[in-house]
Amino acid sequence: MSATDYEQQGSSWGILEDLPGDPMIWVLIFSELAAFGLFLGAFAIARLVQPALFASGQAALESGLAGMNTVVLVTSSWAAARGTQAARNGARRIARRWLLGAMALGGVFIAIKLMEYAQEIGRGIGLETSPFFTLYFLLTGFHLLHVGLGIVILAVVCRRAEAVSVETGTAFWHMVDLIWIVLFPIVYLVR
Repeated sequence: MSATDYEQQGSSWGILEDLPGDPMIWVLIFSELAAFGLFLGAFAIARLVQPALFASGQAALESGLAGMNTVVLVTSSWAAARGTQAARNGARRIARRWLLGAMALGGVFIAIKLMEYAQEIGRGIGLETSPFFTLYFLLTGFHLLHVGLGIVILAVVCRRAEAVSVETGTAFWHMVDLIWIVLFPIVYLVR
């Protein structure tokens, strides 16, 4: 059943009905946040168990590229927010432009991350190098898949650029951004 069907039947989504977009996207977002939370928890516990190994792993990472990717993804979220505002105002053409910009920046994020992976693999670093790199590749790779999925979602909602659809797609996109904002310092900076 869609959110509209529930509304017509008089059922309430509770707190979800006050959030922008379709309430079902929030179920997905909360489940994704829980999954990333578990991954980050495992990373934090492993760091406590092997602090020297994690410190040396972090030292081998290119935090400059990751920092650049942070700026790219935050800027992309800003563009998505502008697209949402335009869609709410009925300016679908402008909304599409902002969403295309957000998607393009998502593509830049992917390109930078793949370049970072290529550099690491070129130095002989891989999934089996150490527990740090196993968790690093799993965490950042899982996030990278979400960036790709987010681009697909934005492309789908961009087609019609209707306010509720755009709100739904950009809610997912902002979740992807939020996860990176948490992931970046934990994986690259916190010693």
